[in-house]
Amino acid sequence: MKTSDFNFDLPAELLAEHPSEHRDEARLMVLDRKTQTIEHKLFKDVVDYFNEEDLFIFNNTKVFPARLYGNKEKTGAKIEVFLLRELDKETRVWDVLVDPARKIRIGNKLFFTEDESLVAEVIDNTTSRGRTLRFLFDGSYEEFRAKLKELGETPLPKYIKRAVEPEDAERYQTIYAKIEGAVAAPTAGLHFSRHLMKRLEIKGINFAEITLHVGLGTFNPIEVEDLSKHKMESEEVVIDEKNADIINRAVDQHRRVCAVGTTTMRALETSVSSNKKISAFHGWTNKFIYPPHDFGVANCMITNFHTPKSTLIMMIAAFAGRDFIMQAYEEAVKEKYKFYSYGDAMLIL
Repeated sequence: MKTSDFNFDLPAELLAEHPSEHRDEARLMVLDRKTQTIEHKLFKDVVDYFNEEDLFIFNNTKVFPARLYGNKEKTGAKIEVFLLRELDKETRVWDVLVDPARKIRIGNKLFFTEDESLVAEVIDNTTSRGRTLRFLFDGSYEEFRAKLKELGETPLPKYIKRAVEPEDAERYQTIYAKIEGAVAAPTAGLHFSRHLMKRLEIKGINFAEITLHVGLGTFNPIEVEDLSKHKMESEEVVIDEKNADIINRAVDQHRRVCAVGTTTMRALETSVSSNKKISAFHGWTNKFIYPPHDFGVANCMITNFHTPKSTLIMMIAAFAGRDFIMQAYEEAVKEKYKFYSYGDAMLIL
């Protein structure tokens, strides 16, 4: 399989700038792998495809407001700082992306507040846009994190050209988000409303939670034609004993086990053993899933519509079959489904 095998024409107007008015009223395309058929529904209809004791597995990571704006010392130039991950809690050292990067060199200082209460010093270059910053802040760690949250902005993807709006703080977050650490939302989960969760519960459907802190690596374009040469960036995964047991029980009972999102699927495929059992796991994954791949746990999945030649469309092509997925995407474009983070959803059975 080559990168060009996953290319298709995506009109710019199909990239969703806003979410649907109600979470569970986004459109839903349902793909049945067995019959190779496609249905068009609303997301809230998802409940009709599951029975008592079936299982949904959610990624409970929580997005933090990772985008900050600072001013460079002396010149006052406005610099965007995108927080990627905390490297050292004690010394307040972070991996970040800066934009424009050409202006930012080791030794530069960035000021984030008028009163200079939050300053950062550039201590290393990591990639063309990547830098390592040491934050200087006179206060406790909790106060420091509160200051980052206060100054930070919801990290909407760059393709969304509009300004961040107050409602984004809530809508670019799943309703079951618990553990802060993601710089991008696990977007398939954005369609679940409290009302829909209650309906699933009443039907006797079970839930399990895993954590995968979504990084920006998920969205990195693939620069090589040979997929085996692409390297994914690592993301942190946590699956505890309790949830591993819930998942294994559903697999043993041959239930419908639904991975909500590509991040959930990546976490499951990282921690599954050769006997198709999930083990408790806390570590990092850079697993890149593309065709052909033998999936060990989930037998259905929910996902959004992804951009051409992305690692995400490759994963779902591995799950549903490349030809079937490309046919479904052709139909999605024709039917004007909305794509990407705030877009519509797909259920693959």
